[in-house]
Amino acid sequence: MIRFSLICDHEHEFEGWFRSNDDFDTQKKRGFVDCPTCGSHKVEKALMAPAVSTGRSQEKIALAMGEAQKQALAQLKAMAEKVRENADYVGDKFAEEARKIHFGESDPRGIYGEATLEEAKSLVEDGIEFMPVPAFPEDRN
Repeated sequence: MIRFSLICDHEHEFEGWFRSNDDFDTQKKRGFVDCPTCGSHKVEKALMAPAVSTGRSQEKIALAMGEAQKQALAQLKAMAEKVRENADYVGDKFAEEARKIHFGESDPRGIYGEATLEEAKSLVEDGIEFMPVPAFPEDRN
């Protein structure tokens, strides 16, 4: 279920729960979504603030891990750091650059960056080997 913040044409704000974005759209088209304050059927999704992880929740996560999980997490962080130190960052051009390297159009080298799910699937279909590198909250600046 997805919770949407909604607003009517009279600026009454309220929340609604839907199975999906398409479910909201279908119910709205059929006139099933209305403002509980005034009954207006002219309802739109309002801007919502994303859920943000805080340092406090990270502490709770860390406390919930056993020793084996802490060691595995430390190894993942070390591996991600080693990749970043020894590879070129190509940003959102990852799929394009990986193809160039694979097909000999660019010099072979280690790269890392971002790719959409569709781009990753396409790389797999083309037989291009890669692996996801985990991003941790403390990596984001």
